[in-house]
Amino acid sequence: MTDMDLSVGRLLTLIELLQVYRQLNAEEIAGRLEVSPRTVRRYITGLQEMGIPVETERGPAGGYRLRRGPRLPPLMLSNDEALVTVIGLLAAQRLGLSASGAAVQGALAKLDRVLPEAQRTQVQAMQDFVSLGLSPIARDHADAETILRLSTAARDQVGIRLTYRSAAGEITERLVDPYGVAFQSSHWYLVSWDHLRNALRTFRLDRMLATELTTETFERPDGFDVVGSLRQAIGEAVYGTRCEVVLALSLEEASRRISPTDGTLEAAEDGTLLRFSADDFDWAAAYLAGLECDLLVLRPAELRVSLRSMADRLRAAARSPTRRRNGKKPHAP
Repeated sequence: MTDMDLSVGRLLTLIELLQVYRQLNAEEIAGRLEVSPRTVRRYITGLQEMGIPVETERGPAGGYRLRRGPRLPPLMLSNDEALVTVIGLLAAQRLGLSASGAAVQGALAKLDRVLPEAQRTQVQAMQDFVSLGLSPIARDHADAETILRLSTAARDQVGIRLTYRSAAGEITERLVDPYGVAFQSSHWYLVSWDHLRNALRTFRLDRMLATELTTETFERPDGFDVVGSLRQAIGEAVYGTRCEVVLALSLEEASRRISPTDGTLEAAEDGTLLRFSADDFDWAAAYLAGLECDLLVLRPAELRVSLRSMADRLRAAARSPTRRRNGKKPHAP
């Protein structure tokens, strides 16, 4: 997104804010748009030069307001519809769909402007007192323009040319058939057929340096599961050390306890074989303990050491506290 696009977007959001609130000062607007008060004054001047009827009231209690004019008719939403709309906007921000809060603030302002007064106060209460503890949250921001371009290409079955930077920093040009975009494990991904590797591949959106539509078309596999394919790709990714553990669980029960993003499962003679990667064996030991089942570590030996160390700590923690001869409990260290 260019600086001009960003400025236009904020100007539109500023207009919406002024339509919603009777009067706002420069500091209030700056906080909502995430800019400086000086930039706000520049935006106000720009709106006035474009003929937007913004009035300025000077003094300690002053600020900016729009002259009254025609308004849109009330938007008739049920309470449930208003709730899901607000929560959807808050979730979009939580999932990294915008690098700033300007887009969400603009959408909320538009919603607030056209709602009847009774619902407006209810929606405002939801904005102020409803929080989303989504876990995991996005670790990076997804550009809305990129998501729209990729999802539209997937719908129209048109190829995409990518300039992509790998985790190791290698930059390559890729021609891909986009199958869909999905959010998983704190990141946004494109699931696609990669013509360079001649295989199904996933690409993180935050590592895309450029995306360009081509004139090439493709046939998307019938019934293709974008989310399922992405989870499988994450679960099969190799990093750190590859671990193999036999769980004393049926394949069905293991599938209920273990996410596809954590590893791959395969029926074995004595239960289910779990394959996953780990670069921290103490973490891997804690993860396996959390499955609450008997298990046998096939490899690596370092994972068995971490499990034994954890077992020793748990046994020590489970001992009854010893008492001194005078009957007093020992002080905690």
